[in-house]
Amino acid sequence: MKRLLVMRHGKSDWGGEAPDHERPLNERGRVSAKVMGRVLDRMGQVPQLVFSSTALRARSTAELASRAGHWSADIELVEELYGSSPAAVLDVVSGAARAIGFLMIVGHQPTWGDLVEELTGARVQVKTASVIGIDLAIMEWDNVRSGRAELAYVLQPRLFMDGTWDDLTK
Repeated sequence: MKRLLVMRHGKSDWGGEAPDHERPLNERGRVSAKVMGRVLDRMGQVPQLVFSSTALRARSTAELASRAGHWSADIELVEELYGSSPAAVLDVVSGAARAIGFLMIVGHQPTWGDLVEELTGARVQVKTASVIGIDLAIMEWDNVRSGRAELAYVLQPRLFMDGTWDDLTK
């Protein structure tokens, strides 16, 4: 059994002149990324490896979540996760080492929603900084296309930012 964690980048800053690939996170996006890193740590859902899109907002999300959650996972920047298709994403995922049980990918909509639906049949609204956990009935990542997949959870940052979880937002 493998678990794929699908994370969308945090809310980006649309106010600048930067091209799409270099658009940074805004303050809400930075806070949300940190919150989700801490949430995953508390849940015991820390990835062992993170593949992130090369877009600034995605790699910043991965780095902030990792630091806030005290993850020891390596973050590998993967060009194919920017502006890609579910098939291209699965090609990337299939390259993960067998020893990796929890793999996270950080990237973009609409690809992430399409990927979740392709793997599980579930239609999920993948909001910024959300994390979707998918259980895969496989032993090796290169079998990701042939295994049975089930939606384990959908976590959205707003669920943890209502005042009840104040320690997560600091």
